[in-house]
Amino acid sequence: MTLALKYAARSDRGLHRSNNEDSVYAGPHLLAIADGMGGHAAGEVASKVVIAALAPLDEDVPGDDLLGKLHEAVVSGNDTIAELVDQDPDLEGMGTTLTAILFGGGRLGLVNIGDSRTYLLRDGQFNQITRDDSFVQSLLDEGRITPEEALTHPQRSLVLRALVGHEVIEPTLQVRETRAGDRYLLCSDGLSDVVGFEKLAETMQIADRQACADKMIELALQGGGPDNVTVIVADVVEEEPQPQATQAFESSNNHMHPVGPTTSPPRPPVQMPPQQPPPHQATMQQPPQQPQKKKKRGRKIAIIVAVSVIFLALIGAGIRYLAYTNYYVGVSDGGEIAIFQGVRGTVLGVGLHRKVEGSCAPAAGPDCRPLRIEDLGATNTTRANEGFPVNDLEAARRTINTWRSEDQQPEPQQPVNCPTPLPGSSATSTPTDVPSLPGETPPGSSTQPSC
Repeated sequence: MTLALKYAARSDRGLHRSNNEDSVYAGPHLLAIADGMGGHAAGEVASKVVIAALAPLDEDVPGDDLLGKLHEAVVSGNDTIAELVDQDPDLEGMGTTLTAILFGGGRLGLVNIGDSRTYLLRDGQFNQITRDDSFVQSLLDEGRITPEEALTHPQRSLVLRALVGHEVIEPTLQVRETRAGDRYLLCSDGLSDVVGFEKLAETMQIADRQACADKMIELALQGGGPDNVTVIVADVVEEEPQPQATQAFESSNNHMHPVGPTTSPPRPPVQMPPQQPPPHQATMQQPPQQPQKKKKRGRKIAIIVAVSVIFLALIGAGIRYLAYTNYYVGVSDGGEIAIFQGVRGTVLGVGLHRKVEGSCAPAAGPDCRPLRIEDLGATNTTRANEGFPVNDLEAARRTINTWRSEDQQPEPQQPVNCPTPLPGSSATSTPTDVPSLPGETPPGSSTQPSC
């Protein structure tokens, strides 16, 4: 009898995110979750790059050097992030957390950086076995806040250490013994920030690991689903040697995805697959005379996935650059003339513009009267409704000032109150015919408006 891993993985983009920056891999030797950061698809690139660097570890029995292999893969992934940032400065600031297990039978290697977590349920005791590299964790360590306060702290998502490419940040590595009956939970902070420790411990008692993983996702969504959420539930079991299907589970913009089958029929350990597996899946069943094909195919799949994601991210960055280097004057939702950065329209439902300021510049002061669409003449109304392009922010402000002077009507003059003529008197006075010198006002005349 040998110890083996049986696992289930789930991922969901949550209720408030348009894409999923989490990436996850689940196989018979490797379990890994990376939570990308950086936005605009950059976080998704970083997490997938690191997972792609770890994936080859699942292709062979790890051997004794569990931590050495994990460390080498993490450094490789971090170096790739640095190369991508050097090639495209728009990716500056992207990075990823990582929590991963390399399973070696009676032992496992555990690597962690950031605030993605690994928990262990053993003999009825549920414990977190990784430490968050976060600001809130530092406050807990110093005794400045309580665990209850940490759950609602406004800076609970602030990560102090992550894989960002610029420098080699040493991850936390540890070796742990494994026992039959152990159950591991790996998760991104989309679960641990929303669901409390006691509820996680209760949910881990669900015997069926797939149902357990589903329930974890359900709890995160019931808690508001503010972030992407990804979980792996894995059991250590005793069994006769038999393989599991190895699958790199890719997160996407869709909602809950299963990893797929976690077991396959028994076969001799040396066999390899008779045909090319589908993308993200490597099932080993071919004659032993070509042992290198398995490793090459896994690497090829990882490279294809990483290149595809990077290509899409570069396209998105290019669109974002072209959009946000333009300005135009248009109409805001409330009808006020406003300055926008970007271009009108959307791509795949994502807006390509944002409002910069209203019709009153910050230096205009409190007496500035907002310019509204109904204040404009026909020509400038059409220009505003269609979005009037300008070169920069100052040009936009000048355009608004021009429209204001062209189209806003001057304040009406107050009528002059003239005295009511007395009965029998004339409404107008007849000036006395008295000579006057040049430059003098003739007697009887007035500089006031005529009544």
